[in-house]
Amino acid sequence: MGGGTAPWIARHDAMADDGNGERDRTRRFRDAALPYLDDVFTFARYLMRNVADAEDAAQECYLRALRHFDSYRGPAVKPWLLTILRNVCNAEFARRRAQAAPADCAEADDAADQVPMWQEPQATPETEMLRRLNGETIRRLLAALPQPFRETIVLRDINDLSYREIADVVGVPVGTVMSRLARGRSMLRTAWRVEEGSTT
Repeated sequence: MGGGTAPWIARHDAMADDGNGERDRTRRFRDAALPYLDDVFTFARYLMRNVADAEDAAQECYLRALRHFDSYRGPAVKPWLLTILRNVCNAEFARRRAQAAPADCAEADDAADQVPMWQEPQATPETEMLRRLNGETIRRLLAALPQPFRETIVLRDINDLSYREIADVVGVPVGTVMSRLARGRSMLRTAWRVEEGSTT
C-alpha cells in the first residue's frame, strides 16, 4: 500500500455517481477512513502473513466499512476499521480450515493476575527493538508467535492502540489483553535474543 491510495479505492468513487447524497457519504468515508489505510494493511499483513492475502483482506475491510458507514457511531475510526479487518481475517481463516482452532492459540488467561495494572511506560525494550530491527526481521519474529499474541503486539506496539481499544478490537477483557501482551513480549524477547546471538 505504501502510503498511496490503493487502486481498488478508486472504485468507491464510482459508487457515488447516483446522487449528491451518496457522493457526500463517500467523501465523508474517504476523509474518515483512508488516513488509516496503511495501518489496516500493516495489521492485515501480520495476520495473514501474505501480502496478496493482506491486500484482499484490506480491500474487503474497506468495502464492509463503506457499506456500514452510516451506522458507525463510535468515537474513533481506526479501532473500528481494525475490528472489521480482524473479523474479515478470522472469517477467511475459518473458511480455509473448517476445523477447531490450532492448539497454539490456547492460553491460560489467569496470567492476567500477575500483570501490573498501572500504566506501562511509553518506551519499552520491545518498542525499541521494533524500531531498531529491519522490517523483514520484525515480520519474521512476529510471524512465529501464535495469533493472539502476534495481533496484540501489533495493535499495541505498532498501531499504538490503548489497552481498552485493543480489548474492543479483539473482543476480550482488558486483563486478557495485558496477559497476552506480557506473554507475547516475553516470547518476542526470547526470539530477539536468539536472533541477536545468531548474528554475532
